[in-house]
Amino acid sequence: MSSGYPRTSTRLPIQDIELNLDLIETIRADTSNCSSPVRTTMLGSSWVFHQQNRDHLTPPTTPSPDDFLPHPIKMNGIGHCALHTPLPPPPKPPLKGIPEKASFLRLQQGRQKLIVGSVIFLCLALFLGVGLPLALDLRASRLLEARLQVVQRILSDAPLVDGHNDLAWNLRRRRQNKLFDFKFNSDLKGDPAWNGGGSWSQTDLNRMQKGLVSAQFWSAYAPCGSQYLDSVQLTLEQIDVIIRLVEKYPKQMQLATSAEEIENAHRVGKIASLIGVEGGHSLGSSLAILRILYQLGARYLTLTHACNTPWADSSLVDEATLGHKTLIQDEDEPPLMPVSEHDGLSDFGKLVVQEMNRLGMMVDLSHVSVRTMEAAMRVTKAPVIFSHSGAQAICNSTRNVPDSILSKLSSNGGIVMVSFFNQFLNCREKASLRDVIAHINHIRNMAGVNHVGLGAGFDGITQVPEGLEDVSKYPMLLAELARDRRWSADDIKKLAGGNLVRVMKETERIRNDMERAKIAPHEEWISMEDLDEKTYCRFPGI
Repeated sequence: MSSGYPRTSTRLPIQDIELNLDLIETIRADTSNCSSPVRTTMLGSSWVFHQQNRDHLTPPTTPSPDDFLPHPIKMNGIGHCALHTPLPPPPKPPLKGIPEKASFLRLQQGRQKLIVGSVIFLCLALFLGVGLPLALDLRASRLLEARLQVVQRILSDAPLVDGHNDLAWNLRRRRQNKLFDFKFNSDLKGDPAWNGGGSWSQTDLNRMQKGLVSAQFWSAYAPCGSQYLDSVQLTLEQIDVIIRLVEKYPKQMQLATSAEEIENAHRVGKIASLIGVEGGHSLGSSLAILRILYQLGARYLTLTHACNTPWADSSLVDEATLGHKTLIQDEDEPPLMPVSEHDGLSDFGKLVVQEMNRLGMMVDLSHVSVRTMEAAMRVTKAPVIFSHSGAQAICNSTRNVPDSILSKLSSNGGIVMVSFFNQFLNCREKASLRDVIAHINHIRNMAGVNHVGLGAGFDGITQVPEGLEDVSKYPMLLAELARDRRWSADDIKKLAGGNLVRVMKETERIRNDMERAKIAPHEEWISMEDLDEKTYCRFPGI
């Protein structure tokens, strides 16, 4: 027991200790004036004074310096007692059966620490395993929601334009272009009559509105197998079904043939619907048909599809010459591997590009060979587009654009609109939203932020990236880009549609300049040498 005075471990011999019983009796007598009687006993080899029973005082038989602690009661000189310090409580007697040993106490303390540590560990594990992930998920959810709100504000100022959608071809294959009971404003993904019980359906009006789509290029596509047969008729029928579909939903959609009309539709909250012709074989090798397609509303022409035309080489040529392999075969295309016939573009092919410049029709280089890309970029006065392609450096597919071409886009002013087809994203069957971002960032790094856009290819692709399954998911892509400090709000506007609108305006400006310069239409016919007797449906001799 401690009273604040130093102790020593040296014990004094008994003979050196004199107990003055008279003094003790005096103390006993003098303390009788205190308000509380005391008695003195000995516990644990030390003097202790207790209340009650002050008639008995028992000194220790073998005292030590520890036993002679300062007396807790002191006479104050006038016959009164004063307490210096309160007495500590007596020690508790040891429990039966438990030895009072230091090792046992240490063992008990160790067990207590172990129990406390285990409880703390379990609480920490519970927090890290459940509480922290929930907190992070909640924070991530709130951050995603905040980014989506930012994207919504961005797209309220600038249109989101997608460069390629194959819905019209599905209308032909599944409904023979009959629209009388086609409910484009319903959930087509859940309609077994439309998707045949599968999950390939990626486009309908509700999902487009959810995806904040402001403008869509609908593809007027005819398979390569129709070349030299009825490709022109098929193309005209596809343009017809696109126009009729838009006219069926006038409150949600409107036809657009210019950049200004895209912006006007965006202001009134409608989806601007534009037409792109996919495949030069749709011309029937006729510049007159090209002009008619423009008059019907077509605003870009893809120079080839998965086949050479009599005047341009397709990307399949590169698969033969560069050793690239076809990753997937289009069921509508012939399994033939074409070889280069024109070193890119023939003389007639160059006339096609020049006439497109004069008309104000954008030159689309998706699906063409590298030499065709190079030749077209040398001939054209207007910026080119790649309506649905990617970066070949990310996925080594001939359908993607090599760095040698990307590096020239800034001088040409063109744009690559990134496809969402898995086989063009990472050359595998499965891909994710981040693969799309990898292509976007690579094109930006090579060509600049002014030369990249979006051209998913929905309803014409069966393998879509996780997180970008249909047209409703565009905001998720832009929200993910918003996490990157390199992507400002203005940059996202350019990617979403601003770059395409700029290219279209520049194409229109060049058309207007050529019109003011009174550049006449090209009236040449393709040579029989170019046709190489491949045409089956041409009136002979004229």
